Amino acid sequence: MLVIINQTYEQTSLQAAKIVANQVRNNPRTVLGLATGKSPQGLYQELIRLHREEGLDFSDVTTFNLDEYVGVPKDHPQSFHTQIHQTFLDHINVKPENVHIPEGSAKDLEKACNGYEKAIRDAGGIDLQILGIGRTGHIAFNEPISSLVSRTRLKTLSKETILDNEKIGEGIPTVAITMGIGTILEARQMLLIASGNAKAEAIAKSIEGPLTASVSASALQLHSDVRVLLDETAAANLTHREYYDRVIEQTAKFSPVRLGLL
Repeated sequence: MLVIINQTYEQTSLQAAKIVANQVRNNPRTVLGLATGKSPQGLYQELIRLHREEGLDFSDVTTFNLDEYVGVPKDHPQSFHTQIHQTFLDHINVKPENVHIPEGSAKDLEKACNGYEKAIRDAGGIDLQILGIGRTGHIAFNEPISSLVSRTRLKTLSKETILDNEKIGEGIPTVAITMGIGTILEARQMLLIASGNAKAEAIAKSIEGPLTASVSASALQLHSDVRVLLDETAAANLTHREYYDRVIEQTAKFSPVRLGLL
């Protein structure tokens, strides 16, 4: 696990965008796993700029979103379907047929979950999964006590997650479809982005704490290719900061592209 700490969120977003752009340039048929929420927004804005100004081509890229609320129409302003299109997909040249988002309003939700797993397999698996992290240390909607081998499924949201999400219409979604931890861990590469004091405890538990279902992001410790991009505030609770910085110094000498430095 490479822990990369920048001074600001803006620096982190630019570095993350270089990593994603290098992946797409090296493999135009890349399968990208996408996250919604605040953490990846700077990354998406920079990818849009790279597409518009430098010709970064997404025409053969396939995307899979991590999750979606259950019972929320996809055209609702607060659905993840709407959010990812407004903040990213509508501004690049990805083909509509290559975009995959869980169907939270499906009549048969179990069938929809199984179909999503099949679609990922049929696409050859996810090459690079973009992740944020929740205050409880969850990735996607894999709330505390989620199985570390779970697949795409329905998940009841925790009280903390519900409080962190805005109201939708007259109610607050309490269930979501989410990729499971087992599904996420099958991605070939991981890119986790976090910023702000509110994420500092979750980041420390995920990176330096024990592997536990109580902090689903700690499962990333099992993966062989994870890059964690943080700003100073999100990294505030890490106890091995000096070591992380030394690792990055050495990695920059031998593999600058891996760090998004080129």
